[in-house]
Amino acid sequence: MNTTLSRRRALVFTGLLATSLLSAALPPVQAQDLTLAIKGYDPVAYFTDGKPVRGTAEFEYAWDDHTWRFASAEHLAQFKADPARYAPQFGNYCAMALALGQIVVANPENWLISDGKLYVFGKAAPMGPELFSKNLAGNVVKANDNRPILPKQ
Repeated sequence: MNTTLSRRRALVFTGLLATSLLSAALPPVQAQDLTLAIKGYDPVAYFTDGKPVRGTAEFEYAWDDHTWRFASAEHLAQFKADPARYAPQFGNYCAMALALGQIVVANPENWLISDGKLYVFGKAAPMGPELFSKNLAGNVVKANDNRPILPKQ
């Protein structure tokens, strides 16, 4: 009976040791481990500056499983106050492609604001913003219907 108890203790100890070593080897998830939203562009700048502006690592914020970058502390504060207002409607993905049932990573240089919402596209005019806005309501519905095909973050 002593031998069985000693073997159990040895196995438990070995298991605990292995678990400790494994957990020590895995770094904690931090903001820099999250996917960079819209390739590091400042989502607030589309609304305030009327153009795409790259954000900087100095002004970062983790939200919705992404790291968001901003060009200024003011833009960061605006985003923190109402992130859903500034975030692109379909995240890092092309709104027009999603309306067509396709997954295309957006180029933040191709964009449209309509009804106070930001949309980003994979291609420039006439394939992206212009085509999407020709049937805006219908394309928004189709893209939302196709949201389940987007990869999980």
